[in-house]
Formats: sequence, structure tokens, C-alpha cells
Amino acid sequence: MKAIIPVAGAGTKLRPHTYTQPKALIPIAGKTILSFIVDQLHEAGINEFIFIVGYLGDKIQEYVAQTYPNLTSHFIFQNERQGTGHAIELTRSIVGDDEVFVALGDTICEFDIEEVMHSPFNMLGVKKVDDPRSFGVAEIDNKGIIDHVIEKPSIPKSNMALVGLYKIKDTRIMYESLAELFSKDIKTNGEYSLTDALEKMITKGAEFHSFKVRNWFDCGKKETLLESNATLLKKFGGVVHDSLIHDNAIIIPPVSIGPGCTIKNAIIGPHVAIGANTNIQYSILKDCIIGSYSNLYEVVLDNSLIGSDASVKGLSRSLNIGDNTEIDFG
Repeated sequence: MKAIIPVAGAGTKLRPHTYTQPKALIPIAGKTILSFIVDQLHEAGINEFIFIVGYLGDKIQEYVAQTYPNLTSHFIFQNERQGTGHAIELTRSIVGDDEVFVALGDTICEFDIEEVMHSPFNMLGVKKVDDPRSFGVAEIDNKGIIDHVIEKPSIPKSNMALVGLYKIKDTRIMYESLAELFSKDIKTNGEYSLTDALEKMITKGAEFHSFKVRNWFDCGKKETLLESNATLLKKFGGVVHDSLIHDNAIIIPPVSIGPGCTIKNAIIGPHVAIGANTNIQYSILKDCIIGSYSNLYEVVLDNSLIGSDASVKGLSRSLNIGDNTEIDFG
């Protein structure tokens, strides 16, 4: 089985960070989004990966080459972003008739991967959501078989959203269905949708079973990224690298601190992830993600996302405050 990971999106909701870094390489809980996905699939036995890259794709290539030198990796450039269907179609010559597992590049999920991998059926990951209109939606019978899938319906008949995880055994039918979208110019919201191709597969007789996703970590925008960072740190615990230099520092777990960091006269945590070679002094950080090679001095940060090579310096204050006084510096 091969894995296909589309990571060509520009990540506009995470700007300004994605001006210089692909969304898949944004750090979260001590790893990148991409590493959570690759590690999960590699541990399940997949050794060959196809990355569909575009915006800042050279950084994806460099990261994969350095981090996963033992994997068989292919890189396909999606120069025009015409949707997930278009992205998957580009992989046809590499995949052939092999089975594939497709994981969208911003989808961190917890599910029974062994059960999915050993299932004899095509499988789609689903999770119940309050408002499914922004997602692909699966209509599922009482045996877990999927009757229909539809992309972003205005009037959904189901609240089971497709989370971006697809195990496809009938790859020949998938590529035939994708080709039909292009030949007939069938688009949803101006794009060729993988969901539309899956619906065509169902009409051609391909059988799809659903599998439930226990947790779905949203990494699409700052607020949900920070929430997912906190949840993952609480779940897996943080790792503080042995090389940390600290003096008069209080660390409140769970936190993740990369190698080569210096922390002095500071309170860090909970739910803080700090990249490598970052220097923090006279500061208080809570619920934050801090990039690598950054410098923070005299700052108090909460629910903040700071990129790599950033420098943040606060204000020094000398106060002499009497009783019954309230001061708000906000």
C-alpha cells in the first residue's frame, strides 16, 4: 500500500506564518503536522509516500529528505490548485493498481489504524459534527456501509463528516471516476472534488465502509491549532530536551521544549511548545506555540503563535503600588 498526502495548499487562514512555511510544517506539540501523519502511517506499515506539493514545496521536500531518509518518497507538483480530485489524479502513474491510503496534509486524527489497514473494503473516515455543511458528508446505513457521499451540501442528510482519510482498494475505479470528472468538467465550488469521484465509484459498484475517528485535531487556523496543541500535549505529554539550559525557570507541564533552548527567569506552561534554539528570558508563557531560533524578552504571552526567527521584547516597568489598587495594562 502506498500513502498519498496532498500538501499543496497555501494555508491562508494561518497567515502570516504560511507566507514562509507550508502549513504542513507548522509545529504542534513538539512535532510538525506532517510528522504526525507520516509517523502514524509508517508505524502501520506504509513505507512508500507520495507528497503532492505546490506552494513552498521545496521546503516539504527538504524536510522529508532530512527527517525520513529511509522512506521511499515521491514528490508531485500541483502547479494549479484545482481541488483534491485534481491532486489525486496526478498520482496515477506512480500508484498504478496498488492500494492507497489518502490523508489530507492538515488532518491529524486518532482511529484504529490496524483495523482500517486490514479491512478488505474501501474505507472512509467519518466523525459526527454539529454543522456538516462545510465538509464532505457521508450517508451511512445501519451496517456502516456508505450509500452516498456529497461535498459541502447546503441541506445535509447526515451529520457524519468526511475527515480527510480514505483507504482505497479499487484504485482503478477511482482513477476512472476522476477522469470522468475532467472529461465532463464536473466541479463543486469551482474545483474537482475527490468526494465527487468517490460518489461516482459508489454508483459504479465500489463498496465503501465507514470507520469512526475518535479525535480530529483541527490545524487550520490559529485558535484551533492552539487548542489542538494543548490537547495533544495533555494526551501524549511533552518532551523537554536534555540540552535545555535553565536558570530560575518554572516549567509547568505539559510542555514541549526543543534542543538548544535557554530559559531564564521565566514561567513556561502549561500547554507550551517551543522549537529548537530559542532563548526566553524574564517572560511568562501559557498556551503558546513558539518557533525555532526565536528570542523572547520581558513578555507575557497567552494563546499566542510565534514563528521561527522572531524577536519579541516587552516593556520594562518599575512599579510602587499601594493597597486596594487595580491596574490593567491591557
